[in-house]
Amino acid sequence: MISERVKQIGMSATLRVAALAGELKRQGRDVIDFSAGQPDFPTPDEAKLAGVRAIEENHTRYTANSGMLELREAIVQRIRRDHELDYDPGQVLVSPGAKASLYFACMTLVDPGDEVLVPSPYWVSYPEQIRLAGGTPVFVPCRGEDGFRLDPERLAAAITTKTKALILNDPSNPTGASHSREKLRPIAELCDRHGLWIIADEIYSRLLYDDRKFVSVATLGDSIRERTVMINGMSKAWSMTGWRVGWTAASPTVIDGMAKLQSHSTSNVTTISQIASMEALNRCDAEVARRVEAFERRRDRIVERLRGISGVRCTVPEGAFYVLPDWSGRIEAMGGIGDGVELAEFLLREALVATVPGEAFGAPRHLRLSYPVPIERVDEGVDRIERALAKG
Repeated sequence: MISERVKQIGMSATLRVAALAGELKRQGRDVIDFSAGQPDFPTPDEAKLAGVRAIEENHTRYTANSGMLELREAIVQRIRRDHELDYDPGQVLVSPGAKASLYFACMTLVDPGDEVLVPSPYWVSYPEQIRLAGGTPVFVPCRGEDGFRLDPERLAAAITTKTKALILNDPSNPTGASHSREKLRPIAELCDRHGLWIIADEIYSRLLYDDRKFVSVATLGDSIRERTVMINGMSKAWSMTGWRVGWTAASPTVIDGMAKLQSHSTSNVTTISQIASMEALNRCDAEVARRVEAFERRRDRIVERLRGISGVRCTVPEGAFYVLPDWSGRIEAMGGIGDGVELAEFLLREALVATVPGEAFGAPRHLRLSYPVPIERVDEGVDRIERALAKG
């Protein structure tokens, strides 16, 4: 029999939908895929060439468990440029993707019986990682009418004597919500006052729109910084999802604990990926900026089109590349469709459009649509949805 810890978690809904869409594509079906959480742009050429050179020069052996010193130095420099924060390379752990970084952070900080606050809607893996660590996820509702931002009063009401940490994903997957410095400060001060850790998932920090500037919670004071576990990676902004490189910057005690876990599980990140990441961090800012402009145009188009569908409410995302419209009004007008899961299945079957049901993110009757697709495909996808709904 398998272990109880594995029995209590489910498969990632986003990966499951992506697999179904992939199977339809292999059958030759023209699926418009709004389910995938990855950019459609290729990895920047400079990073790819650095990876090729690494292979040709036989940089294919183990590195330090925590990552190559040169990469950790590049990450420290990146944090200094982006946030004006000084970390030592010894306070950085490079892991095989930000998802692994988050898992190691949960396993390092959370004991059985601890509660971890999770703003809802949430990324699908947060609750499962908390449960694997023996903790209990406590969901703090965030409302669409508030831009899905975390309300300090609701956060305060959820804190108990068992609360250990807050997971703060900014910008958010699946909502695209982001917090200004003014909105973030009372959240940070509340956590600091109660002695809570903040696990800051900042993987989308470079993907902000409308001239917004990202504010890391770690910048809001020395005490807050000491209790912040800053997590980021190469996947989203640099279009390096398959290279599997994430990192954590935190206090030495936390990094040491996470590094011990990594040493007994994955060990170091692929050498080739580390070398390619150094090049991306140091030389590809202009290319990232161009891609952010393209994502912003796509965001504007998909929001406009979705708002044109009767019975659909759509909040404008401020960052990342997801939109989470509320389909409640439409579902109520349809026969035979009772929730977001059934609606997503209907759209995949009838329109060959892949979305992810909001139930996976704690948002019933919503659908998450990922818009790293060309604008013409955005239009075609929404056209298909409209035709399917008209017939359904």
